Amino acid sequence: MAKNKMTATKKISLRFPRHLVSRPVVYHLIKDFNLELNILKANITSEEGHMVLELKGERADFDKGIEYLTQSGLIIDTLCREVTRNEERCTDCGACVTVCPSSSFTVDPVTREVRFEEDKCVVCGMCILSCPSRSMELHF
Repeated sequence: MAKNKMTATKKISLRFPRHLVSRPVVYHLIKDFNLELNILKANITSEEGHMVLELKGERADFDKGIEYLTQSGLIIDTLCREVTRNEERCTDCGACVTVCPSSSFTVDPVTREVRFEEDKCVVCGMCILSCPSRSMELHF
């Protein structure tokens, strides 16, 4: 009987201090720890960097990969936050649609209603700042 291996999937935020901006950490996560990753957002300059990743892999590899990131000096934040929409407050104004970097919002061409796909959300908070009716909420 095959041994059942546990997998882990998490969205994490990485902050790169200046001295780590040029290190190939994503390469090492794939090559050395056999992790699958999806880059949800990245902003890397010569001064600093911020990247949001969805990491997936066998639990032991996942834990080793996180340990590698921590020992490398990167600042890691697990995204255990989520953005939700208060349907009673939303006026479907669409202010959130243009600012969302992950295209989590779409406008129905017939009804003009704004749809929110939470699984695409990278929890950047741009929709919260742009929403005039305060219908977008951050939960921890």
